[in-house]
Amino acid sequence: MWGDIVIAFTIAFMTAFMATPHTIKLAKKVGAVDTPQDARRINKITMPRLGGLAVIAGFFVSIIYLLIVMSIEDKIDLKQDNYLIKLVGFALGAGVIGIVCFIDDIKGVPALIKLAAQTIAAIIVVRFGIKIENLDIPFLNLEGVGNGFYMILTILWIIGITNAMNLIDGLDGLSTGISIISCLSLLIIFSLNASPIISIVLITALGGALCGFLPYNFNPAKTFIGDTGSNFLGYCLSIISILGIAKTYTAIVIVAPLMVLALPIFDTLSSIVRRIIYGKSLKAIIEPDAGHLHHKLLKKGFTQKQAVLILYGITAIFGMFAIILMDSGIWKALSFAIIICIIIAMGYKEFFKQRLLVDSTPEDEEENK
Repeated sequence: MWGDIVIAFTIAFMTAFMATPHTIKLAKKVGAVDTPQDARRINKITMPRLGGLAVIAGFFVSIIYLLIVMSIEDKIDLKQDNYLIKLVGFALGAGVIGIVCFIDDIKGVPALIKLAAQTIAAIIVVRFGIKIENLDIPFLNLEGVGNGFYMILTILWIIGITNAMNLIDGLDGLSTGISIISCLSLLIIFSLNASPIISIVLITALGGALCGFLPYNFNPAKTFIGDTGSNFLGYCLSIISILGIAKTYTAIVIVAPLMVLALPIFDTLSSIVRRIIYGKSLKAIIEPDAGHLHHKLLKKGFTQKQAVLILYGITAIFGMFAIILMDSGIWKALSFAIIICIIIAMGYKEFFKQRLLVDSTPEDEEENK
């Protein structure tokens, strides 16, 4: 298995890394560029934004090669659990989202059209057999719940995570790095859970493609991942997390992907609440604003790179919590979380003060002692 993991990562990495310069040229040629037009935009110069195509290319090249080779070697049976059909549905859904978001990166597409594309993609995936099939949650009896409930739940999960990754894509390398950390966390969780090999290969290929793209996307970025890429990331993570828990639906296994993706989920939920409160209507939910977590960090004086690294760290902590939860149980995971919170509480003020002193004068430093 580990040899296949290495192959999945390497092919995806190299494909994305070599393809990204071509996407930069393509973006400039077709006009898929991000021009700063308002205060909400962080970038100060026009940037190409089709980097997601390189990630998609790296992912699919790696997956197609490995599925062929592993099938020849009898390491995987695509007829088992209808994996071939499920993968076809996965690819079709990705195509729907990819086409609409590609147009959006070039010309712009209304938010409701993108939401419709995400919904259609999610419905395709469910119709092709990828869905949450059972939930075993303490103190909650879901035995009488019909298949329709799980289909709707799966559709909402896919749409929710897709939008969560799209909304958090606001700084150089932010969504890319968070997704890499999420991929690594899920890979470890899948290994601990004895998840289907297909989910392990998929999450490795996605992580490899993102690692190949990150050198061009980290601050100072040469290109953006664009809506094509950020929507693809959320779409993939939502579906692969379902495939990875396909064998077991215990509460801990279900909570693990939620914890891994906790940061973008929290940012999205808080954005919805914030926009409804300040916009005073449901229509305000689709209106962009400058109240996301990364915006708040920038307003506190952190640089782009500092803000991104802080959010990387938070994502990593959530990922480690999920891994400990899977491997050692709830009590060790909670004790880990408590210790981390105490450490952060003890050092936060000094850390914040030192950040404030970065550009201060010697007189300011003396005053703050």
